[in-house]
Amino acid sequence: MNKKNPYFELMATPGAVWFSAAGLLARLALPMTGIGAITMLSLLGHSYVLAGTLAASFVLTYALLSPQISRWVDRFGQSKVLPCAAATSALGMGLVVMASWLQGPVWLMFAGAVLAGSMPSISAMVRARWTVVFRGQPRLQTAYALETVLDEFSFIVGPPLSVGLAVAWFPQAGLLVAALVLLLGAGALAALRATAPAVAVPDSNTRANPAAPSVLSLAAVRCLVLLMLSMGAIVGSVDIVSVALAQQWGEPAWASGILVAYATGSCVAGMVFGAIQLPLPARQLLLVGAVATAVSVCLLLVAGGAVAVVATVGLAGVFFGPTMIVAMTLVEQLVAEHQLTEGLTWLLAGLNVGVAIGAALSGYVVDAYGVVHGWSVAVAAGVLLVLIAAVAYRQLRPVPAEAAVRCAA
Repeated sequence: MNKKNPYFELMATPGAVWFSAAGLLARLALPMTGIGAITMLSLLGHSYVLAGTLAASFVLTYALLSPQISRWVDRFGQSKVLPCAAATSALGMGLVVMASWLQGPVWLMFAGAVLAGSMPSISAMVRARWTVVFRGQPRLQTAYALETVLDEFSFIVGPPLSVGLAVAWFPQAGLLVAALVLLLGAGALAALRATAPAVAVPDSNTRANPAAPSVLSLAAVRCLVLLMLSMGAIVGSVDIVSVALAQQWGEPAWASGILVAYATGSCVAGMVFGAIQLPLPARQLLLVGAVATAVSVCLLLVAGGAVAVVATVGLAGVFFGPTMIVAMTLVEQLVAEHQLTEGLTWLLAGLNVGVAIGAALSGYVVDAYGVVHGWSVAVAAGVLLVLIAAVAYRQLRPVPAEAAVRCAA
């Protein structure tokens, strides 16, 4: 019975259980860090403006640095780069903790937040390992689906864990544990060399040349990064508007229900999508997922009560996971093998930047025009998502693995 389950087959792959477990531990650090800093400063009596700005500094630095770190990983290997990047990030978290503990200058906390932004993209590292095992096989889609579910799981578990530690122990506890899980998980992942992607030998006459341009120079990759940014903006809008709606209803607990519905819809749909093989090309699946996401988001404008909002947000989540899996699959087809980690990281960076932009814009709209208008940001992002997916559908064409596919930026 287990042999027929594609996820059991994944875990039966030699080394898969170990690098999946190490990756899951390490990736908890990302969702724990930002909320950990906000909780720490709020418990210590600092303003939410300072707390939010500090967290944003970390997120934006992470979005900018993680692709470059992944580029180094592609050149020098996970075993060399992961420990250094994780140690630098943990040092940054330590500086934030020390500055808050000793009531040091604010600039020291921001310096620490920037250093913490050197956190490696663990999700991309694990996906790259799966690609080494299943490149060109249908099971790679299943592996990407599993990683999408684990990403969602980390963002469900990480924030409440960080907040709970800060409240139960001491304000800095969430950040300290985030640094610890990053060091342990990244260290364990780096030590598992047998499943790590091979490092290409530099050769000025081949594409393995270390001076080769970033994968972002490919218009097709830029296209998919913009698509992920649009999806992230929807997520950021859902985060903010959910909290605002719950407060308006006088039932703050509904915010958790809305967010859980979104994450659950994405997780379940991602697992199902990864276990089946649809007879459609990836570019067509991308367009279908984008249109379905946009339509479900538009339904939020007419969702009246709490139950309707939860159901509609859950429906939107159903299309998020599969669309993200398809985008990752396309990147694997577009970029050279020795640049895969960088390519995957750019998509994840686009998603994170989109979340920050969507949350900021939705917060402004809610404050200026009212809660119900907050969904307009998600709707606008949905429209942009469809437009980008339409460009990708027209321009992405099946090509040999070594060829670069270009689409209009």
